[in-house]
Amino acid sequence: MPDAQTQPSAGPPRRGPLVGMLGPGLLLAATGVGAGDLATGSFAGGLLGTAVLWAVVVGAFLKFVVTEGLARWQLATGETLIEGVAARAGRWALWLFLPYLLLWSFFVGSALMSATGATLHAMLPVVADAKDGKVIFGAAASLTGLVLVWFGGYRLFDHVMRVCIGVMFATVILTAILLWPGTGAVLEGLFVPSIPSAGAQGVTWTLALIGGIGGTLTVLCYGYWLREERRDKPEDLRLCRVDLATGYVMTAIFGIAMVIIGSSVSIEGSGAQLLVTLSERLDDVMGPAGKWLFLAGAFGAVFSSLLGVWQCVPYLFADSWALLNGTRENGHKIDTASKPYRAFLLAIATVPMLGLFWRFRDVQMLYAVIGAWLFPVLALTLLIFNGRTGWVGARFANRPMTVMALVVVLAFFSYLGLRPYLG
Repeated sequence: MPDAQTQPSAGPPRRGPLVGMLGPGLLLAATGVGAGDLATGSFAGGLLGTAVLWAVVVGAFLKFVVTEGLARWQLATGETLIEGVAARAGRWALWLFLPYLLLWSFFVGSALMSATGATLHAMLPVVADAKDGKVIFGAAASLTGLVLVWFGGYRLFDHVMRVCIGVMFATVILTAILLWPGTGAVLEGLFVPSIPSAGAQGVTWTLALIGGIGGTLTVLCYGYWLREERRDKPEDLRLCRVDLATGYVMTAIFGIAMVIIGSSVSIEGSGAQLLVTLSERLDDVMGPAGKWLFLAGAFGAVFSSLLGVWQCVPYLFADSWALLNGTRENGHKIDTASKPYRAFLLAIATVPMLGLFWRFRDVQMLYAVIGAWLFPVLALTLLIFNGRTGWVGARFANRPMTVMALVVVLAFFSYLGLRPYLG
């Protein structure tokens, strides 16, 4: 097996520490924050108020624990987790992963197109029927993302994502500040954990808030972005931790802002339509400026998530496909001009358009159920792989606190996945 850390790296120079802090971690945050986070945060805020702000922080921390473990594995071994699983568990695991990847890609692709289409229709209602507007704008946004990734490569993707991130966070956070419910209420919601009953729905929506913040399958993409940024040395671990902490802090701040916005206005609806309804309520409360401010941030969130998924998920397919065919050399970057990468990029940008004709709520529900099953598998894999000092070395092995945190992730997301069947 080639040693990735002894191979010469190709590509642009490695970024300095200050710029590196705003690197793949922010791409991960922008990709993970999508329509589900917007809808779940705002609806939970409307139903439960600011009392559940603590749940956003807990959810972001659990995702940080898993992603930090992925980075630790890759920097210690020079392998992505997919490469590690193929080498140590066997290729049969990849044959199980590929159907999951295809299902996840279809439903998340449909959900992102629907959300982007609904948001663009709210901004530019040039089509009389909202459903037709969602389909037309959703398809157009998908094809735009396809063109940007196909012809622009990683660097253009990185630049566009930074613009979207800036718009997303600045506008949504400013909206939350303008609707500020009071410092005391916010601090109490963050540091005095409680779950309002809300007609027996309090626990359900609190769990949804914890599990829904951030991404699911996209956390696996962090390792490929590390290679694009040429972070392949063990000494890069500290920078990766700072990078990830920055990304997940911003994810938590975004989630907190959405709960505050939801708690400040009366909203109804579900899924992508909820974003439109929320913007209309903000028009009533804050005037047209408030509506447009929120819609700009919502578009930044959903389009950056779509663009991030279009760019990074083909890495997973191309990596798995090459490993199954014996053509993949561990430690090497995925060629974004390769046939497997571009074939999957084309597929994810077109096939899920079928879901534009379905109800967003149904697509989002299926995506959430499928996504909930990944994190227990990731947590168990990291407990085993990073628990063996013979594989990662003593420096990168799990510490007792890390083991405890991964066990919590394993238990929580297993319960979340099984809860619909427990009655």
